[in-house]
Amino acid sequence: MATELETWEESLRNIFYELDHILEDRYGSTFPLNPVRAGHGATNNPEDSGLFDVGAAFSAGFGSRHGEGYVIETRWATLKPVPEETRKEAESIVEAYLNRRLPEVFPGKNLQVVRDGTLLKIIGDLSLK
Repeated sequence: MATELETWEESLRNIFYELDHILEDRYGSTFPLNPVRAGHGATNNPEDSGLFDVGAAFSAGFGSRHGEGYVIETRWATLKPVPEETRKEAESIVEAYLNRRLPEVFPGKNLQVVRDGTLLKIIGDLSLK
């Protein structure tokens, strides 16, 4: 049986899998895939295939004005340089999607995505209950 933390993180991971598909649909044919990376959908885990690996890692928030939260990472699996404008556009898609889906998946938690310096971070009620 999964712990509350495992269940919480699986729910969050599923949102990132949804985002992976959205970003693949938008940019997947725009940039060549790194030759050592499997094509989108070739593996059971979207983190291991396609142009994107979208996820988050918990940060205790030391030195952050927002404190603890989940720092969001969007990695591009291409050898071609991705223009900053394109990266920012993709980041905006991630931010908007998360701000819509987090309240649906975690009702009553008041989770939101904020800018923490140059990073995006999920903050709010991170309690498991």
